[in-house]
Amino acid sequence: MKVEIKIPEVGESIREAILAEWLKEDGDVVEKDEPIFVIETDKVTLEVPAVESGTLEILVKEGETVEIGAVVGKIDTSKAEGKKESSRETPAASADDSEEEDTSETEKEDVPETEKTLPPSVRRMVAEHDIDISQVEGTGKKGQVTKEDVVSYLKSKEEARETKTEAKPEKTPPQDSPDPAPEKAPEETTRKRMSPIRKTIASRLLDAKQNTAMLTTFNEIDMGRVKAIREEYKDAFYKRHEVRLGFMSFFVAAAVSALKEFPEVNARIDEGDFVYHHYYHIGIAIGSEKGLVVPVIRHADRLGFAQIEARIVEFAEKVKNNRLSLSDLEGGTFSITNGGIYGSLLSTPILNIPQSAILGMHKIEDRPVAIDGQVVIRPMMYVAVSYDHRIVDGKDAVTFLRRIKEFIENPERMIMEV
Repeated sequence: MKVEIKIPEVGESIREAILAEWLKEDGDVVEKDEPIFVIETDKVTLEVPAVESGTLEILVKEGETVEIGAVVGKIDTSKAEGKKESSRETPAASADDSEEEDTSETEKEDVPETEKTLPPSVRRMVAEHDIDISQVEGTGKKGQVTKEDVVSYLKSKEEARETKTEAKPEKTPPQDSPDPAPEKAPEETTRKRMSPIRKTIASRLLDAKQNTAMLTTFNEIDMGRVKAIREEYKDAFYKRHEVRLGFMSFFVAAAVSALKEFPEVNARIDEGDFVYHHYYHIGIAIGSEKGLVVPVIRHADRLGFAQIEARIVEFAEKVKNNRLSLSDLEGGTFSITNGGIYGSLLSTPILNIPQSAILGMHKIEDRPVAIDGQVVIRPMMYVAVSYDHRIVDGKDAVTFLRRIKEFIENPERMIMEV
């Protein structure tokens, strides 16, 4: 029996996806719920698991665009069922069954006994490169040779061959013959197709620049009080909540408190109307190999610091493992991005449309500042708020950022709500 592998639904607005990568090869044995391929849409990258156990048959190649619901492969479950049956039979019967699974009589005669237990993908590589399998050290279960072992073996042989070639002395040209002119090597380039996520990022950033009246206001924050609180309570916080206390939870809480005072910053423009949100869904920008994504912490005003930190850790794991869903990215009303983790001292964040504002955090750096007529060294952070001037006035944007500064420099104000 063959079970069809289809492109799954990932959201109502998504009609097609790119089959980015097969994690298994044609003919490999897969287990149920084991990730077998990766798809990319214009909003998210997802790993798709096997629906059943069996032998994989690939119908669509990597890099092709396919519609949602399209069949991209099949899983032959008969061999998996036969394997289960054979495990309950006598050793003699099992040996007969294994011979029947070979594709042809010729293959049974030509394949050495040591290669019969190899996965199909490994057998193909061994045959293609004429490899003596006894020379390959297996790192798989019970010493089985894996595809990675074969690749490493081929790489080591290639490196040894290159080393031998470099060590070989060059022939000295005759004295009466002129030296040949050195050939000019062509300049190297690499062409790589933009992924759907990259295309969407580019389109949205360009849209934000062209279709909003974006301005940015800056300020700086003394992070001394927050750092002292983290240092004092970090161990107790982790022991109780099993999550580390970071700076982001302070800024999320401060942003929510400031948004309550300035509803325009938490609003958006829909054609000719201002739409005010009476909830606080805060997007947190997270960098990945595929590009920047902004998963959303929903109803951040109802969450404590530990819950906020736990959500951020959860999103980071999802991004790392390509498990982020479309629902994780939708519905944000305000965003925060932290360029400081990459060492940025100051930058101008771009709006995450249709939102009307975004807060940019940056690197904490010890700087001399004047306090009460004296110059002291304090841990300072530059912050920035970019906003759509069509809905947010400059006075409100500046005051909004100043309120965040006040909350961070005096975290007790958020707790006392003053």
